[in-house]
Amino acid sequence: MKRRDFAFWWDVMMRATIGFALTLTLTVSAASAQSQKPTLDIYIVDVEGGKATLFVSPSGESALIDTGSPGDRDVDRIMAAISDAGLEQIDYLISTHYHGDHIGGMQELAKRIPIRHFIDHGPTVEEREHVEGFQQAYAELYSKARHTVVKPGDSVPIAELDWRIVSSAAEVLDDPLPGGGQPNPYCDRFEPRENTSGPENGQSVGSVVTYGEFRVVDLGDLLWNNERDLMCPNNPIGTVDLYLTSHHGLDQSGSEVLVHALQPRVAITQNGTRKGASEQTFRTLHSSPNLEDLWQLHWSHNGRLEFNPAGVFIANIEEPATIATILTTPSPAPSGAGRAPDHTGPGHWIKVSARSAGTFTVTNSRNGFSKTYSHRDREERP
Repeated sequence: MKRRDFAFWWDVMMRATIGFALTLTLTVSAASAQSQKPTLDIYIVDVEGGKATLFVSPSGESALIDTGSPGDRDVDRIMAAISDAGLEQIDYLISTHYHGDHIGGMQELAKRIPIRHFIDHGPTVEEREHVEGFQQAYAELYSKARHTVVKPGDSVPIAELDWRIVSSAAEVLDDPLPGGGQPNPYCDRFEPRENTSGPENGQSVGSVVTYGEFRVVDLGDLLWNNERDLMCPNNPIGTVDLYLTSHHGLDQSGSEVLVHALQPRVAITQNGTRKGASEQTFRTLHSSPNLEDLWQLHWSHNGRLEFNPAGVFIANIEEPATIATILTTPSPAPSGAGRAPDHTGPGHWIKVSARSAGTFTVTNSRNGFSKTYSHRDREERP
């Protein structure tokens, strides 16, 4: 081979090698970027009408709000979500209040995974403990970790998230969050209600979590009159993308003064088959400005044919024969607080994955159905 020909083919071969190396570098870089998980992931765990919601930040830090009812059932389901998220510890455990369907699984959960920081509203205001011996056991747990009693205006320091406490110990936020502070037009027609569910609900630790342009609100079991205290005369929160329906969708919470002022695009109800998802809650949500979809953990006996959303939006559904029987017999009495009966089959969660640009996807783990909601400027909302 002539030296000139050799030089030509050597040049071609080197260019190809450099091109391959550059392609490989870009591919590895893209894979590395994807591995950084640029989403805030929220698992709404099925604890049969109780509450357990797991937040996992893009940086991998975690916060769990409540732990469901006592026993292995709910903790098994929480641990399944923790495993799916790839967590080895819970960085923050926020107990909204001390009713058994919210703190019942804590002691068992602490045996299975390290919990670094416990957050609550302070001591219980009820004489009767819903879980016997809980306060003493709880004090022993947080004595070995960190413990914070929060007040409205406090922050939970999770990287890339702006996590604000807006209610705690029956006190509410004074200074508005960014985008809040406007007069609330629904205050004028608010009608107070008598509390029939015990004072602990009104103590609930409520959170507003912001990731870039995405915003979600979770108020635990904050009561009807407390919602007025928070939202009137001015709305300190502004609007949100996602509303985790207060108090399992019971009619003791979820007033227009809260829901309609927040204008959520999506609502997810943490109900049980016979607990929560009341007719009033359905009507308030469906008449709320800007609501696009309602998702539920369970097909609701209370909603029956008229109010339950399409099955693709429901994580846990009764067998068709059971539903047929329900629809042709008188409505059962709604169950109160505490552990609800098991439904047929495993407990499926609903997962939300939000990007900082404001786009978010909601996925039903039962059937794999998902829907993506594109970013919408808050100024564009009605």
